[in-house]
Amino acid sequence: MSEALEISDELGPAKVIHVHNPALGLKGILVIDNVATGPSIGGLRIAPDVSLEECARLARAMTLKNAAAGLAHGGGKSVLFADPRMAREQKEELIRGFAYALRNEQDYIFGPDMGSDETCMAWVKDEIGRAVGLPREIGGIPLDEIGATGWGLSHVADVAARYCNLAIRGARVAIQGFGAVGKHAARFLANLGAVLVAASDSRGTIHDPKGLDLGTLIPLKEAGKAVSDYPGGQKRGRDDIIDVECDIWIPAARPDVVHENNVRRLKTKLVVQGANIPFTPGAEKFLHEQGVLVVPDFIANAGGVICAAMEYQGASQSTAFATIEEKLHTNTKLVLDRVAKEKILPRTAALELAVARVKKAMAYRRWRIY
Repeated sequence: MSEALEISDELGPAKVIHVHNPALGLKGILVIDNVATGPSIGGLRIAPDVSLEECARLARAMTLKNAAAGLAHGGGKSVLFADPRMAREQKEELIRGFAYALRNEQDYIFGPDMGSDETCMAWVKDEIGRAVGLPREIGGIPLDEIGATGWGLSHVADVAARYCNLAIRGARVAIQGFGAVGKHAARFLANLGAVLVAASDSRGTIHDPKGLDLGTLIPLKEAGKAVSDYPGGQKRGRDDIIDVECDIWIPAARPDVVHENNVRRLKTKLVVQGANIPFTPGAEKFLHEQGVLVVPDFIANAGGVICAAMEYQGASQSTAFATIEEKLHTNTKLVLDRVAKEKILPRTAALELAVARVKKAMAYRRWRIY
C-alpha cells in the first residue's frame, strides 16, 4: 500500500510515518529526518502528486537548513496527498485529522508550506498545540503575509551579487513561482533597486525586459488571478521562464524544475534558490562549470524557518527580521568565501558547513537516536 524509503544514511531519517484514514479520504506522510539539534520544524505540503521520496528529500533539506542557520531544531516534513484548492471545509477536516493522527510525535512541529498557510497552522495549533507560522491573532508571525523567506532571499542575493561582479541596483530578476515566496522576494529586491523582468506561476509566464510593475502584478496575484492576466508585457508558457535572459534567476516553486535536460536554456549570472531542492545535482554542476553562481536552497531560503523558530520562542517580528538578515548574510559569505578560495561547488561548501554542525550536535546526544 505504501512506498518504501530506500534512501538513508548516518544522519537519518529517524522516523517515517504513513497516515491513512479512508473515511476522511486522508493519506499523508511524516518524515522526521534528524533531531540531534532539537525538535524538527518543517512545513506541511499539500499536493496531489507528492511522494515519500519528495517528503524525505525535503525533510533532509530542513535538517541542513536548520543546522546551517544555527537553530536549535532538526529537520522534518509532512505531506498530504490532496488538491490544495479543495473546499475550505474539506481542507480543514483533512488537516485537523492529519494533525490529530500525529499528536504524539513531539519531535515534529508543523509549519506552512506549499498548499498550506497560517489558517491551516491555526487548525493544527488548535488540535495538538504544535505549529508555527500562526496568525497574529493567536500570537504568530505570519510568514507568508510578511514575506520572511523573501526578505532573506533579498539579502542573500545582495551578498552573492558581489561574488559575480553584479550590481544589485538595476539587476534584472526573473522569478519562477510568483507565490508567497516569489512576490515578497520581488518586493524586497525592488527596494534594493533590482528590476523584475519576468514572473511565472502554474498558468503561465509574463515577461517585459523593461520591467514589470509590482504595484499592479502583486495585487493581481493576491486577487487570485494569473501572472498572465497582467496588462502588458509578453505572455508566454509556464516553463518559458527558464528562457528569459536575466541577471538573477529565482526558483520559488517545486523540486527539480531545472535539470540536465533544460539547464542549458538558463541565461543568468546568479541563481538564488527560493524553493527547496529546485535543481538536480547535475544541473548545479553544469552551471558551476559555466561560471553561474548558484546559492543552494538551505542557505538561501532559510528566512522562513528562522522566523518560525523565533516565533516559537516568543520573539517579535522585528527581532525575527533582524536575525534573518544577520544569519543569512553571515552564512552566505561563509559559503561563498570558501567557494572562491577552494573552487568547489557552492552546495559542497554549504553541505560541509551544515553536516559538520549536525554531527557535532549528534555527538552530544546520549542515546544516539536522532
